Amino acid sequence: MDWPHDPDGDEGSEGRRKYGQAVLAKKIDEGEDFPLTQSAFVDDYGDHPIRIDYETVVSVAEIFEHVDQEEYEDFPDFHKAVGQALRDADYWPYRLEHA
Repeated sequence: MDWPHDPDGDEGSEGRRKYGQAVLAKKIDEGEDFPLTQSAFVDDYGDHPIRIDYETVVSVAEIFEHVDQEEYEDFPDFHKAVGQALRDADYWPYRLEHA
């Protein structure tokens, strides 16, 4: 896919140092962007790349296909909805193993 910027550049995953939710969080100004709607966020960033792990890059729009919530009151609200969507879509590369 042709991305508007390098997924591993400064606008993307910072040379593969940032993944998933960390990249999404950097697109938000917590003091100015809330309340926020999913449609506004996807309109602004839908074609931006998000590195999920060392070999997987998806668009913001692909992630938000799995987000059920349309409006976010604040950053924790956004963070919880997106985190659940990443897990539901199997875009969460970390697994908690129970003994």
